[in-house]
Amino acid sequence: MTSGTTRTTHTTHTTIPPASPSASASTSTSVPATPAPTRRAARRSRKALDTDTGLVHRRWWTPYLFLLPGLVMVVLFSLWPFVNTVVLSLTDAQILRGGRFVGLENYGRALDDPDFWTATVNSVVYLAVVVPCLVLLPLALAVLVQRKVPGIGFFRSAFYTPVIASAVVVGLIWQWVLRSDGLVNTVFEKLHLISGPIPFLTDSTMLLVSAMIVTIWKGLGYYMVFYLAALGNVPASLYEAAALDGAGAVRRFLSITVPSVKPMMLLVGTLSAISALRVFTEIYILGGESGGPGGGARTLPFLIRQVGLGFAGETGYAAAVSILLFLLTLAFSLLGHRLSKGDVQ
Repeated sequence: MTSGTTRTTHTTHTTIPPASPSASASTSTSVPATPAPTRRAARRSRKALDTDTGLVHRRWWTPYLFLLPGLVMVVLFSLWPFVNTVVLSLTDAQILRGGRFVGLENYGRALDDPDFWTATVNSVVYLAVVVPCLVLLPLALAVLVQRKVPGIGFFRSAFYTPVIASAVVVGLIWQWVLRSDGLVNTVFEKLHLISGPIPFLTDSTMLLVSAMIVTIWKGLGYYMVFYLAALGNVPASLYEAAALDGAGAVRRFLSITVPSVKPMMLLVGTLSAISALRVFTEIYILGGESGGPGGGARTLPFLIRQVGLGFAGETGYAAAVSILLFLLTLAFSLLGHRLSKGDVQ
């Protein structure tokens, strides 16, 4: 034996007996299985989740309640009047009596009516003259007032003032300016530029031209705002790069401004075309209830009003002319949409 301290380590081994089958069975059956969530519990959990996120939908139709007022307005004031006009155009109804079904007789009568074709030609000519002016002139005006110079806000307000003025007030002002003893004729006579008054309001052609001038003058400021919004999205770096390359103002306008605002030009063209086909107030104020001498300056809306009102007003025929005007407007709208779609592609 060796002298010193002898350390003896005793290791105790504990043996765990295996669990009996009955014990394991009792253990497994003592923990109940989690039941599958029911539909009611799922709905409650979704509702609680929506409440936490701030979106509470108690019924599936709740969002549609917000659409209901708008839908009611559209049905009452747009859809139902249109359907009623279509039905009325198929009858010979008048103001003071109901009508009987006559089919397409009113449409055939319109196509054989010289007054209808005169009004149609006037409306198309009105569109052909007014639309190019309202596409190009507001663009040039927007380019001018876009410049940041002292006092430019005054000119922007001045150009937009005719837009907020009443169409009747504007017509009366221009009637005073263009009549035989009005401002224009008086000034021209004082300057000895004319020997007699110019028949702005007493000649059918001159009356139509005068109404076009009023429409253009009133629409300049309105469409100028459209172009100002489009010009605000054109990067200034393009103009700076073109100026460094030696491009002049005209070249920059044709190469940068026009291509950049071309979609807006198509939109303005479509809107102004629809407005030109619906023109009525200018003709009525400047030319009176007859639409000029012999009704030679009548447009389609003017003709609809003339044949549909009065004790002998033929509402069925007026409704048929209204549907034809709608089809003409739809054709020009689809043409503008086609041009806009081709430009985007």
